[in-house]
Amino acid sequence: MGILIRNATAGDEARFRELWASYLDFYQVTVSDEISASTFSKALSPDSSIFMRVAEVDGRVEGFALCLTHEGTWILGKDLYLEDLFVDASQRGKGVGRALLQDLVDLSKANGWSRLYWHTAETNATARKLYDSFVQSDGHLRYRITIG
Repeated sequence: MGILIRNATAGDEARFRELWASYLDFYQVTVSDEISASTFSKALSPDSSIFMRVAEVDGRVEGFALCLTHEGTWILGKDLYLEDLFVDASQRGKGVGRALLQDLVDLSKANGWSRLYWHTAETNATARKLYDSFVQSDGHLRYRITIG
């Protein structure tokens, strides 16, 4: 099984929508179709700091990573924030998530970005096992106030 990691293209939208729906179901959240369409559009736009990498297995997109770069106050370069990572359930444990994460590490090095960071639910044991194989949690907690 060959895993190809590449930038998302317009032709990936239908499969992204399927995976995105499963991702939202996993986290038991709902977002509007407008937000989903906007997310995909931003990920393809050269004017957005958001981008998407997809994992292809045997010619089929089986996972995605939605990320954005931003400046930081404790660094000279940019941070890479991995906002969403998802792999189709049929492909978990087969190296797809690892390939996506390693790709982001490699992109960070190639682009001179200072840090790569992300968060996940404490209860997401499958993802945490993968993430812990890259780096241990830094012990920070996330707080979020939803406005509007």
